[in-house]
Amino acid sequence: MSTLFDVTTEVPAAPAAAGPRPRYRVAGLDISLTGTGIATLGGTTRVPTTGRRRDTITQRRNRMRHILDAVLTEVGLVDLACVEGPSHHSVGGSVWDRGGLWWLIVDGLCARDIPVAVVPPMSRAKYATGKGNSRKAAVLDAAQRRYGAILPTDDEADALILRAMGMEWLGTPLAEVPDGHRAALAGVQWPDREAVAR
Repeated sequence: MSTLFDVTTEVPAAPAAAGPRPRYRVAGLDISLTGTGIATLGGTTRVPTTGRRRDTITQRRNRMRHILDAVLTEVGLVDLACVEGPSHHSVGGSVWDRGGLWWLIVDGLCARDIPVAVVPPMSRAKYATGKGNSRKAAVLDAAQRRYGAILPTDDEADALILRAMGMEWLGTPLAEVPDGHRAALAGVQWPDREAVAR
């Protein structure tokens, strides 16, 4: 796992009259067949896998089950999972398998009663850089600068940004971001707040 930041600074202290602020556990998931990025309180990690076009149904299923099991193990039980939504303009590669994996993971989270937020790719990029059309390299650079993180891949950077968006929505931001970046939260399909703050 990559080190993200000093966790003691993650949740700023609240005024005494308000009582202690909740310490939310949020996971960010950048779901991919080749490298699913995961960000949790403990840091970031990646689940890399490879496949071939001629793989059998059984091999494809086993690959997806491996990714699912690794993700659910890493995430554990959290208060909110922020998952990057499908990219609708993506037409290459294994479209069916990518969609199937996405739903397997979301279903696994829902089966654990974990509220799920679906973050459009453009919202993730805008929160990170201020521009919705930013490339992965720009998001990686922004994540490393803003959160002081050492991130070996853009998959982990995306996952960290997704987690940061969830923390911001819950009122416990990982770092201060400009208002233009924060506007990206409006494009997210958030769950009922009551389900998260239970």
